[in-house]
Amino acid sequence: MSLVNEIMSYNKDFVETKQYQEFLTTKFPDKKMVVVTCMDTRLVELLPKAMNLHNGDAKILKNAGAIISHPFGSLMRSIIVAVYQLEADEVFVIGHYDCGMTGLNSETVIANAKSRGISDDVIETLGHAGIDLKRWLTGFEHVREGIEKSVNIIRNHPLLPKNLPVHGMIIDPETGRIDLIDSAYPLVSEQE
Repeated sequence: MSLVNEIMSYNKDFVETKQYQEFLTTKFPDKKMVVVTCMDTRLVELLPKAMNLHNGDAKILKNAGAIISHPFGSLMRSIIVAVYQLEADEVFVIGHYDCGMTGLNSETVIANAKSRGISDDVIETLGHAGIDLKRWLTGFEHVREGIEKSVNIIRNHPLLPKNLPVHGMIIDPETGRIDLIDSAYPLVSEQE
């Protein structure tokens, strides 16, 4: 059975047996937060559990490396919509250790694309159109660098309020431990 057939078969049963009912919520995040994180498979269930998030608590946006690569790209648009239309009041940018974007080699990505059928003509045409694939297909040297850059872009975005709390964190994809690397306000210790 193909993957799509497996999914469709499961989904039919899921709907017919009303398994969706435990996930019913609204489009507004209960904890009024947006989480920008990596698409890493290890974080699918681990990150929400490590943050005590449940279905409906947060808007969760994912891409490779939790990188805001353009201040007017689709990820920033999603953050802006979450803040102004969906009542989100805080943003958390959460990368992870052992990220595939660390030291990403654009030459390797381009070579792999070519080996899967993308022609030199396409690569050359994109270059002539002003698209710098080497720059576009780049990551970061350390996950902290990527998180700090993304936090900075969000905090300084001209269409977001200056008092919007934006935090940067890194999660360990094995243990779920979260390291706070940049907070919009001081932490209150449990003894206080």
